[in-house]
Amino acid sequence: MQLKFISIVTPCYNEEANVEEVYEQVKNIFETLNGYVYEHIFIDNASKDKTLDLLRSIAQKDPNVKVIANARNFGHIRSPYHALLQARGHAAILLVADLQDPPRMIRDFIEKWEEGFKIVLGVKSQSEESALMFGIRKMYYNFINKVSEIELTKNNTGFGLYDARVIEILRGIDDPYPYFRGLISDIGFESYKIEYVQPSRKRGVTANNFYTLYDIAMLGITNHSKIPLRLAAMVGFVMSAFSFIVAVVYFLAKLLFWNYFSVGTAPLVIGLFLFSSVQLFFIGIIGEYIGSIHTQVLKRPHVVEKERINFDKFPENLSSVTPKTDNKKIYYSA
Repeated sequence: MQLKFISIVTPCYNEEANVEEVYEQVKNIFETLNGYVYEHIFIDNASKDKTLDLLRSIAQKDPNVKVIANARNFGHIRSPYHALLQARGHAAILLVADLQDPPRMIRDFIEKWEEGFKIVLGVKSQSEESALMFGIRKMYYNFINKVSEIELTKNNTGFGLYDARVIEILRGIDDPYPYFRGLISDIGFESYKIEYVQPSRKRGVTANNFYTLYDIAMLGITNHSKIPLRLAAMVGFVMSAFSFIVAVVYFLAKLLFWNYFSVGTAPLVIGLFLFSSVQLFFIGIIGEYIGSIHTQVLKRPHVVEKERINFDKFPENLSSVTPKTDNKKIYYSA
């Protein structure tokens, strides 16, 4: 029987309460899937708890588990992307460690992949997290879809299956700070979307905060839209025209009603603060684009690895598949 090799990729940061359970759930799923073997790649982003120790212990017992330990915390954008590029299977599934992406959907992803879809995405139709946070995320997805030059998948955080062909394309994209969801849409392969209700986090504390959410939001805008820059030019032109008209009206009013019309300081103060605020806002927008360019120019690596575990080991039942190699990776085909 020909076997197909699936890579599960799980990014971790301070997830000591969840890594063992997500490992067990994935293992149990593949024990019931005939014709598939798998590797489970965990990348630890310099956790401060016992996450890495637990992963070492799991990897020592199970050669299917591969571990990458980062030298420091490289952030929530670069670390998962780097791990995904290390996948060696016919397909890779991105699955976070906090169990808010249900591992049971692995079966659904593989089923649709077998039907010919190179990308299968999990899309949140509802969420058990706070209604306010889910509403803000929904507003963001609607906004970025309106300003983006490509159609992005709403309510998808990256959870899904990606064919080896997609991973190869990603390896060829030289982007040191990638907006993963945007790259997947930009590649252009037809994707199948499976809706699910996102469960709430049962254990541990999320590493996301206002800065991390703002960072990825601005990354999506600067990487896939020029509208904010063009809006700055248009608003500047409109406000300049408006200011000229107001100045002419005030000048004529003063000439016609010299003794009765008082200009006053209120319009001057209001106008000063208005124009200063608009200028600062658009200087900030321009700064975001300059920061994005600066990051691209530096060309720093996604992460620096401190340790790799089990990447030289494969499951015993891989004897019925043939290894292929190229200058970028090792992978397996039936």
